[in-house]
Amino acid sequence: MPRMKYVSDNGALELLSTINPNSNVSVYVQLENLIHFGIASGKLKGKDRLPPARELAEKLDINMNTVSKAYRDLVVMGLLTTRRGLGVFINEGVEEQCKQFCRKTIVQHLYEAVSEGVTAGFSPDEIRGIVDKVFQTEPVPYGKPPASLEL
Repeated sequence: MPRMKYVSDNGALELLSTINPNSNVSVYVQLENLIHFGIASGKLKGKDRLPPARELAEKLDINMNTVSKAYRDLVVMGLLTTRRGLGVFINEGVEEQCKQFCRKTIVQHLYEAVSEGVTAGFSPDEIRGIVDKVFQTEPVPYGKPPASLEL
């Protein structure tokens, strides 16, 4: 019997490798967010099959219960569905829901970062300059900023 292919076989889940255990964001939330980001960007599509929790946990070097929790949360949110004996799949028609989630998340993060900069006395031009420098790097979610961004 041929092995069923997972979405990760074609590299679509490459962004999951950006999970950072040292981040202030818990690992299961990072995983949930990255799946949201993948769906919103079109890297993950309806009917795509995700790897089993155990396999993904081994690949990412994280606890299987962490992956299981993220999958369960995403099922409750309506993004994923499980099919007994077949695996975990992305639901069709959830792209707009993910885009709205991502927009809300990004606005919240940017609002907090800009507010911190303003409170610390940075001018709008200085904050825009930092944002421009970030765009010149290869930013990844939950990654450590490159040394070139440190002041």
